[in-house]
Amino acid sequence: MKRVLFVSIMLLAAAATVFAAGGQEATKGDIIKFGVFEPLTGANAAGGAEELDGIRLAQDLYPTVTVGGKEYKIELVVADNKSDKVEAANAGQRLVDGDKVTLVLGSWGSSLSMAAGPIFEAAKIPAIGLSCTNPLVTLGNDFYFRVCFLDPFQGTVMANYAVKDVKAKNAVIIREVTNDYSVGLAKFFADAFKSLTGNSGSILAELNYQTGDQDFSAQLTRVKSLNPDVIFAPGNYTESALIIKQARELGITAPFLGGDTWEIAEFVNVGRQAVEGAVMSAFFDNDAPLTPLSKVFVAEYQKKYGKLPSGTAVLGFDGYLLAIDAIKRANSTDPIKIRDAIAVTKGFAGAAGVVNLDQNGDPIKSAVIKEVKNGKFVYKTTVAP
Repeated sequence: MKRVLFVSIMLLAAAATVFAAGGQEATKGDIIKFGVFEPLTGANAAGGAEELDGIRLAQDLYPTVTVGGKEYKIELVVADNKSDKVEAANAGQRLVDGDKVTLVLGSWGSSLSMAAGPIFEAAKIPAIGLSCTNPLVTLGNDFYFRVCFLDPFQGTVMANYAVKDVKAKNAVIIREVTNDYSVGLAKFFADAFKSLTGNSGSILAELNYQTGDQDFSAQLTRVKSLNPDVIFAPGNYTESALIIKQARELGITAPFLGGDTWEIAEFVNVGRQAVEGAVMSAFFDNDAPLTPLSKVFVAEYQKKYGKLPSGTAVLGFDGYLLAIDAIKRANSTDPIKIRDAIAVTKGFAGAAGVVNLDQNGDPIKSAVIKEVKNGKFVYKTTVAP
């Protein structure tokens, strides 16, 4: 009798295990995984955190997607690429091999996106870049797309500003030579500036530093001797703020111009009074809505985080929504079919403007110019392509 009871209990336990396992499998079948590929530690951590904030807000507002009449819950799988190219490749590999994500969002930092791009392409997993502006992120990679403008346009916008608004006839460039974004943007600015001034010698010097440097006295002593009309210094927000701070301490008064990486609170926190008047290109401004969704995004972001969003946060939001839009148009959770749907995106109205992707997977979008005033990023103007 005891043996019969024991066997019965074991059979019931086995049945319960099978039932539970079946329940888990069914639950898994109702989930679609979005890999979030961002620098959450290291030199670029603040930028990665801003984009993740935008992605998480989008998930709060749009937590599911319906495919073929079935509702899928969207799960975010966050991978920290640690602001490092080698770690970025490792993080990308984990997302596709270990986490089995359906698509990827990120990364802040073109170098990091470029490090993992071949991995996503080999795995046939579509990736949507958010604020990675270097043309090489998507060039030749059929599985990488983006929702931001590119550096050739951004460099031209800032060269135009230097010549037409600052009335600069010459410039010095200070670039972060270990950063693909900084090197690329510096070149595009230089090419446009020389063309606009009609003077091949209008760039007086191109001075280099490395990521993580803290002392820029050698570069700035050279700048002071050249006495340029303007200084273009695209690079990471921390090093850029330190450069400006040390320049002002040396008595350099020339205006500083930069790119989209400056619009991070840490830029002002590090530079303080020294970065007042610094001018940069940016993706978005809260007071200049581009679509009806712009106002919704700003209001919901303030409600969730208790502060106004940055331009990079809005791109995280838009990247997530573009992914949902593509899944719906593909009517499939198959990564290749989703990739094909992303590739033909036209007229997608995100919070940061309308996205029409070209043959390289890049949108043609406006840029915003901002200036630091009283410790805030203040809107100056919008520049159309």
